[in-house]
Amino acid sequence: MPLNIPNTLTWARIALIPFFVGIYYFPDNVISPEDKNLAATLTFIVAAVTDWFDGYLARSLGQTSAFGAFLDPVADKLMVAAALIVLVHLGRVDSLIALVIIGREITISALREWMAKVGAAGSVAVAFVGKLKTAAQMSAIPLLLYQAPLLGFDSIGLGTVLIYVAAVLTLWSMGYYMRCAWPELAKRSR
Repeated sequence: MPLNIPNTLTWARIALIPFFVGIYYFPDNVISPEDKNLAATLTFIVAAVTDWFDGYLARSLGQTSAFGAFLDPVADKLMVAAALIVLVHLGRVDSLIALVIIGREITISALREWMAKVGAAGSVAVAFVGKLKTAAQMSAIPLLLYQAPLLGFDSIGLGTVLIYVAAVLTLWSMGYYMRCAWPELAKRSR
């Protein structure tokens, strides 16, 4: 496990998860609900920025590694899953939406692992629809966490629309990746 700047940022993102979830366990007389929302939103945004930054640094500093390529998406999925579970608990996201998004992440991760094992990882490389899904999801979650008007916009309304868009794109991208993997799946199931 190479310890370099990008991997350290990824580990820091994972370490933020208990802090992020723990914010909502503080009593309201210690941290107001509005301050909890703000702290959780900022924590999620910091995690999202470090996700972009660690990838950029890994490429620009020549510090890419197989371990980093494994750990980075795991950190992303853990943070998104934690955020969705918190949002379901707070009543800001429907549990079915969270199930669709988290279920897709588990399914596609397993598919990619299997495809790599059989030497066909390129068949399920990240596609544009997956990037759109991530953009919708990463925009929706902070808006839903914040739960207050933001620059004249209803953050909950906009966040809700975006999380539904993310769910549709989640299903679309899962179908896309499954279709790409289908020839290999069919060949190996005989």
